[in-house]
Amino acid sequence: MLIIITRKWFKTLGIMLLLASAILAGCTAAPATPTTTATPATPATPTTTPTTPATPTIPATLTTPTKPATSTLSGTIEIDGSSTVFPITEAVAEEFRKVHPQVRINVGISGTGGGFKRFVAGETQISDASRPISTSEKETAAKNGIEWVEMPVGVDGLSVMVNPQNTWATSMTVAELKKLWEPASAIKRWNQIRSEWPDQPINLYGPGTDSGTFDYFTEVIVGKAKSSRADFTASEDDNVLVQGIAGDKNALGYFGYAYYVENTDKLKLVAVDSGKGPVLPSKQTIDDATYTPLSRPLFIYPNKAALARPEVKEFLRFYMKEGQALVAEVGYIPMQPSVYIANTGKLP
Repeated sequence: MLIIITRKWFKTLGIMLLLASAILAGCTAAPATPTTTATPATPATPTTTPTTPATPTIPATLTTPTKPATSTLSGTIEIDGSSTVFPITEAVAEEFRKVHPQVRINVGISGTGGGFKRFVAGETQISDASRPISTSEKETAAKNGIEWVEMPVGVDGLSVMVNPQNTWATSMTVAELKKLWEPASAIKRWNQIRSEWPDQPINLYGPGTDSGTFDYFTEVIVGKAKSSRADFTASEDDNVLVQGIAGDKNALGYFGYAYYVENTDKLKLVAVDSGKGPVLPSKQTIDDATYTPLSRPLFIYPNKAALARPEVKEFLRFYMKEGQALVAEVGYIPMQPSVYIANTGKLP
């Protein structure tokens, strides 16, 4: 069917489209805006301004934190001597420096004899010693005008040790140790001590001749101080001896008990039989003197003139106050409390 589109039809179509647009616009138109809008009344401004709360007054002690009192003590203290006593004195020095950081404390380990050489010459204020001061050392001190005070600080069990791989030398008699260490000793192999021990070389380690440990060992084992065979590895530093024995299956040596306590995984103790059966050194056997003849006292020797110096005097007071605990901490046996009290009484 043919649809004829005429101008009249276009006019009619246009009217219809206009009507449709108007209807659509009516459906989407926004609501009419009210002619008047009610405005809420503004609250009246107060005639007076509220008072700002007063800032509370804070006491000065709260506004500025209180700082701990700082020590004004200063100076330098020179200490030298026994490597056996060294762990005790060094531990005391470390704790003392925490309280008095301006005091410098130098602790050497030249051995008891080496320490006394410096001490009687007036080079140090305190000497560490693993034996009492000798007659000749007293005489030299007197010539140089050096007066001293003897202070016992602990007890050591001088210990004989071997490498942990050594399964045979669990104990030795004093006589066997003497035969091994005396100047004329010809013992070179383990089976020369006991035939059932292996035919292996024996390598000896011990303190140097300036050591109080050397003096004490040779005196009570060999029978005369400083009397010893010379073919052994010697050092005034016990840590060197520890490393030597730890790295040598055929080694045997001796030094202070505290160095064993610090190296139980590297060393093995040898029980010593002085006639009543083998006894191992321990805190109990050293303390009750059943570990004999190698139990011995340890000392420090302050210079009397140095006691006039506040830092030296305070250090020694601190030593006697804290020493008992620190002696035990480093592996030695403390003296009775009365000994430390008596030592403090020797101070001016």
